[in-house]
Amino acid sequence: MGLLTALDGGYGDRADAVAVDGAALSWEQLLGAAGAVAERAAGAPGLAVLARPTAETVAAVVGGLLAGVPVVPLPPDSGPVERAHILRDSGAALLAGTGLPEDTEGLTALPVDLADRPSGAWRPAAEDGDRTAFVLYTSGTTGAPKGALIPHRAVAAGLDALADAWRWDAGDTLVHGLPLFHVHGLVLGVLGALRTGSRLVHTGRPTPAGYAAARGSLYFGVPTVWSRIAADPAAARELAGARLLVSGSAPLPVPVFERLRQLTGQAPAERYGMTETLITVATRADGERRPGAVGLPLPGTRTRLAGEDGRPVPADGESVGELQVQGPTLFDGYLGRPEATAASWTADGWFRTGDVAVIGPDGFHRIVGRASVDLIKSGGYRIGAGEVEAALRDHPGVADAAVVGAPDPDLGQAVVAYVVPGEGHGALGERELIDFVARRLSAHKRPRRVVLVADLPRNAMGKVLKQRLLDGGA
Repeated sequence: MGLLTALDGGYGDRADAVAVDGAALSWEQLLGAAGAVAERAAGAPGLAVLARPTAETVAAVVGGLLAGVPVVPLPPDSGPVERAHILRDSGAALLAGTGLPEDTEGLTALPVDLADRPSGAWRPAAEDGDRTAFVLYTSGTTGAPKGALIPHRAVAAGLDALADAWRWDAGDTLVHGLPLFHVHGLVLGVLGALRTGSRLVHTGRPTPAGYAAARGSLYFGVPTVWSRIAADPAAARELAGARLLVSGSAPLPVPVFERLRQLTGQAPAERYGMTETLITVATRADGERRPGAVGLPLPGTRTRLAGEDGRPVPADGESVGELQVQGPTLFDGYLGRPEATAASWTADGWFRTGDVAVIGPDGFHRIVGRASVDLIKSGGYRIGAGEVEAALRDHPGVADAAVVGAPDPDLGQAVVAYVVPGEGHGALGERELIDFVARRLSAHKRPRRVVLVADLPRNAMGKVLKQRLLDGGA
């Protein structure tokens, strides 16, 4: 149980150590329920967990880790094709959770009961940092989702680095309502609490009221969550007693950043990571918090920028390049995909994130977006979509914006902005927004076209689905 030190008894015990959607467990109770899962899962090639936001999900995940079995979190809202792919591709033999579907794709159902306890003969699997802790499936925006193999040592290294950066310890109460099948909500939001000894309150759904009522010291959220809290001043002011508000999984709009600072008395801390790397860059609790920036590399992590030709891009605060990383939190490859694994690494051993970034002379990182959709090549210029989006959001009549590069016979790609109008600011004109950006950025970065939309399509973690915009579906 070395990964989850709170279950070793080093922090004592408390009746409400883990609370999920109102169901509270002590660490001893969690260990008992998880031990019962581990006893039944021991020796299986993999344990899929239907990751509903419940205490049973936490017990199932912990049980798989204690058994030394790779845990495969399964999104509860996954469609039948995606679910079948993950279960088949992962090689899992068991499906754990509550409310399991009748069709388990040939897996053995393992219902989870929080009152269950293991037999006296059960013992946790021996610690092995090289053992796979999770098979986490990517979003699959460029094909079927791939299973990233995350070893125990990477989870431990990542959580310890964040504990240092955020001064996260047993005196904290962590609050969030994020999905339990992603790095943010599961690895950070559950295992982080079980490693640092902090109390965990998962609100079930990430509502402003739920966050306000939890009285935490440390809060996790994605931009959609923080935007809704910023729009609810009464709820936001209840977070003034917290010591750290963390935002991740997508860029936090600057107006939301500033509104949270105004209402809570503190600026949010942003961080950067991905499924394959866990968290690699973060704003420190005792460091500067800049709007639009994700901070500095965590201890043990190295970063660099590379151009399309593979040559180094300078860290001058202006030049855009692909972010590449090295460090102890990286994955062991994609399950059964040796070619995809090999393509993810440079010849000299750096992981290619596929994200476009700018690094300042002081080491602060700013993520521009994905190279596939956020690096726009227009008229011979390389334009970061994130920079144009930030400029648009500065307009008082813009609630949100997403920028893409649409095919153009003359420019190669044209900068096209999808804009969600704010309330109470009157009608927005296309020329007004184009000129607004041109006055703030270089003229070649201005949108060539502006499309007003009621909302932007997003995934469960709040990331805008830009390919859907490019395909014509706002």
